[in-house]
Amino acid sequence: MRKVLLSLLLCYSLSWVQAQTTHERFIVEPISDAVFQRINGKSFKENPTIRRSDLRLLRLQHYDGEGIVREGEIICNKSIAQDLKEIFEELFRQKYRIERIRLIDEYGADDETSMRANNTYCFCYRKVAGSNKLSKHAQGLAIDINPLYNPCVKTGKDGRRIVQPATAGKYTNRKKTFPYKIDRNDLCYRLFIQHGFTWGGNWRSLKDYQHFEK
Repeated sequence: MRKVLLSLLLCYSLSWVQAQTTHERFIVEPISDAVFQRINGKSFKENPTIRRSDLRLLRLQHYDGEGIVREGEIICNKSIAQDLKEIFEELFRQKYRIERIRLIDEYGADDETSMRANNTYCFCYRKVAGSNKLSKHAQGLAIDINPLYNPCVKTGKDGRRIVQPATAGKYTNRKKTFPYKIDRNDLCYRLFIQHGFTWGGNWRSLKDYQHFEK
């Protein structure tokens, strides 16, 4: 009986340590002066819509395409910070592959450049491509996951198809199987839907397979 109790205690202790270790890998914090210097004038611009205090930085770990643990950073709206923390914690536990998670400022705050690099990001004060409407990214309420392999596809009235990023044409056929693909059977899709996000892959006017918003 004593051995059984000791074994149970050891298992519990290991589980607690693992939980604490995982928790420490995922940290939500206000935008520090150092971080603000990195984004000011790039992804963050003076505007009447979103303030620095409305944003949070999520520091996290993730598995890249080779299964190597990498450090990542996401800036998001404080209203979804806990959602993203819980989602990315579970993705990490399940060893879900995300090629890279860096602030879009490392790509000159340029959406196309970031997407071509298959970079996952959330906040960037910008308009929807081809319109004067602010993107949900401008409020930090949208995130794009593995965007090169999950492009945004829109067919115009003239029949011309626009693919973003422009280098992602071969990934527009969603019947094919390839790495990083998001569909309704995907863990990433299921977690975001469970947390109340909508998926751009379900839209009618266009298909934005990389995009989740709240």
